[in-house]
Amino acid sequence: MGFAEGLEHVVRENEPLAPYTRLRIGGPAEFFAEPTSVEELAELVRRARSEDLPIRLLGGGTNLLVRDEGVPGVVISLAAPAFCHLETTADGLRSGGGTKLTHLIATAVREGFAGPEQLVGIPGTVGGALHANSGTHGGDIGQWCRSATVLTRGGEVVRREADDLSFSYRQSSLNELVILSADFVFEREPSETLTRRMQKLWIVKQSRQPSVGERSAYVFRDPVGVTATSLIEQVGLKGTKVGAVELCERDPNFVVANDRATSSDVLRLIDLVRSRVEDGTGIELTQNLQVW
Repeated sequence: MGFAEGLEHVVRENEPLAPYTRLRIGGPAEFFAEPTSVEELAELVRRARSEDLPIRLLGGGTNLLVRDEGVPGVVISLAAPAFCHLETTADGLRSGGGTKLTHLIATAVREGFAGPEQLVGIPGTVGGALHANSGTHGGDIGQWCRSATVLTRGGEVVRREADDLSFSYRQSSLNELVILSADFVFEREPSETLTRRMQKLWIVKQSRQPSVGERSAYVFRDPVGVTATSLIEQVGLKGTKVGAVELCERDPNFVVANDRATSSDVLRLIDLVRSRVEDGTGIELTQNLQVW
């Protein structure tokens, strides 16, 4: 039995991945799957495991560089409604892992749940944000998570309770293959107060980051006590170009891809920045951008 047999309605071969990423760079996936239910997802995972095919989960594509030669194995997208639900509970929200983080933030603000407004401007999905414990100086998403339902690499559905969860700077214990859903608990504040706070934060972020329409990605994590942006500026690299890719003038910790940009351009620019920062400051930057 071939990998896609019986699942042709959710699996495509040699699917270009560039349109699914913010950088819009990269080659095709050997198999690209968009399951419509948890059962289909689990079956895909089991088949991939039995055929020794690597599995990658595609979230919002905002923190991802796909190599020009493409990706072997199976790339799974959780864009179907079964993975993108969002509902209000007595003291918070229950969200699917495929739900856009922007949707969770907007809903929390409307319902008077305080905290997520601080995450405004962070792209991607709820599942991706939990995997990386995305956040700002005002807080991170993990502090509000009380439980999560996950799919293991063996295809089993498991519920993780609060006592079994741990979060730290850009890391979490939610390292299973898929975060199917999560429950969040928040303090309450007037929706009007949260809306004003969110709008102010959004204006500040927009003034410092690439515009929404630009093909960009955030490259390095901030070291302890200093920002990657300040280190890159310190060694005089703002605006540096390699091929058709350049460091953003507003914030040089973002790369911006122009027409005819390649993954090789991005990787060479990243290597240049990492090397120059280490030579000039003695600090080795840790990469935030995923590379497939």
